[in-house]
Amino acid sequence: MSLDAITLSVIQAALQQTCDEMDLAFSRAAFSPVIAEANDRSDGIYSALDGSLIAQGNQGLPVFVGVMQYSTRTIIEMIAEGRCLPPEEGDIYIVNDPYLGGTHLMDVRFAMPVWRGGKIFCWLSNTGHWPDIGGAVPGGFSASATAVEQEGLRLPPVKLFKRGKLDPEIYAIITSNIRVADQRIGDIRAQAAALRVGQDRLFAILDRYGDDTVAAAIAELRSRAAEQMRACISAIPDGVYRSKAFVDSDGVVDEPLTIALAVEKKDDQLVFDFAGSSKPCAGPMNSVLATTMSSVYLAIRHIFPDVPMSAGAFEPLTVIRPEGTFLDAKYPRPVSGCAAEVSQRIAEAVFAAMVQAVPGRVTAAPAGSSGNFALGGHDPQRGRDFVMYQISGGGYGGNGREDGLSNGCSTIGISKSPPVEIMEQAYPVIYRHYKLREGSGGAGQHRGGFGLAYEVELLRGEARASFVMDHGRVGPQGVLGGADGAVNTVTVFRDGATHVPKHLSKEQDIPLKAGDRVRVETPGGGGYGDPRERDPALVKRDVAMGYYTAEEAERLFGGSAG
Repeated sequence: MSLDAITLSVIQAALQQTCDEMDLAFSRAAFSPVIAEANDRSDGIYSALDGSLIAQGNQGLPVFVGVMQYSTRTIIEMIAEGRCLPPEEGDIYIVNDPYLGGTHLMDVRFAMPVWRGGKIFCWLSNTGHWPDIGGAVPGGFSASATAVEQEGLRLPPVKLFKRGKLDPEIYAIITSNIRVADQRIGDIRAQAAALRVGQDRLFAILDRYGDDTVAAAIAELRSRAAEQMRACISAIPDGVYRSKAFVDSDGVVDEPLTIALAVEKKDDQLVFDFAGSSKPCAGPMNSVLATTMSSVYLAIRHIFPDVPMSAGAFEPLTVIRPEGTFLDAKYPRPVSGCAAEVSQRIAEAVFAAMVQAVPGRVTAAPAGSSGNFALGGHDPQRGRDFVMYQISGGGYGGNGREDGLSNGCSTIGISKSPPVEIMEQAYPVIYRHYKLREGSGGAGQHRGGFGLAYEVELLRGEARASFVMDHGRVGPQGVLGGADGAVNTVTVFRDGATHVPKHLSKEQDIPLKAGDRVRVETPGGGGYGDPRERDPALVKRDVAMGYYTAEEAERLFGGSAG
């Protein structure tokens, strides 16, 4: 079927708007601040044939771009093999099994088939980060877990909604295995409602243009995305570009993990080979295959943002399966640090390789940590338990044109820190300060952006704190002569003593009582280019703004500080 350019463009925009509306509906209806305020969620449209990506919301986490297509594909395959109940109209499947195309257990995915004329036209899927999924510690971030069962409830694809109605037995199994279970119904209803909003919008598009026309447009958009990505890759010089990135430790063994990457560019293809990376680790910093591949996709998306988001954009990208490494975790390896931390180290390795090939398009390393901080306990004033989950931003790396962004969201998404006012209303805490971590960006011709510094105090009751962060040992990489950004730091003040985690930014089950405090300082981005080539006017501006003292500026930037 031949489509004119205007019709194709309108359908493309309509599909994108459908996903964006699902994102908004999800956030606005959700109970948990991590979804409602931090936007730790994503929605998309996927092929009925193989689950491949058709469109994803602009306001969703990019790391889910590859993940949800793999989990949707797994559901389709399991249905075909008879390992999963066949779908009916109104059914919604739930799954969080990381080994079936997922991330960590807290990222819970819903998938709903969209029926037209008695057959499935496509699937709608979304992911939301639940603040707790059971397991050894509140919030699911068990820094010293050695098996996935210690991290929480693992769900294979099952029907949570059957013919449009919530299955009370499946719901009871879920709520019997998680903390603060009474609050999850709000997130579950919001997640399902977002899919139904998407179905309504999709029906409107199909009714207006016809199923065959929309199907033809989807195929054409995929083809064009592949063609556009190939054109971008063709402009890169042929060659092999190598890099390394490091995870501080796995939370159990206090030794760094290495991500070794070789990117081969030939003609209009890129091949990513992680051979030589560390072996599977004992602790929770393993990455499942879907997350590893999605991390590569999102990194390339950062480099070539104009390529439309669809499965076609991934066709020129080949990721060799990193078997035998911690980037291809198999059951029962723990994976709680997979989505929020290891994924960002993978992206950092891609950036470090690609900056050699296309320096004008790639930044120095960003902060690369979501700053996962979970606090769970009992609030005596309200007479109920709570689980608080805090994520935080950091500095972006400098680039060939300008300094890095300060307090930006993580590399893998658009999720942001929930407002302090919301957190203080919802949980028995007070933030003693919440500010930029001035001077934390790596020096360079274009310096890295600054990280964040905050300190939170428990006001009443008792609680347990857990952290799964990274970049506590080595800061984000500077490039082309730029300096590394500042490292992540975590300090706990309790019983009049100061405690720093042995693994720097990873530890679990730290007991806190009223008056105890936790201080977190997130990394700044890496610097880009020789600091001595920085414009003296920019150095003077930074000193005037109080980012550096005159002495610090002289030490970091040399002659450019004069």
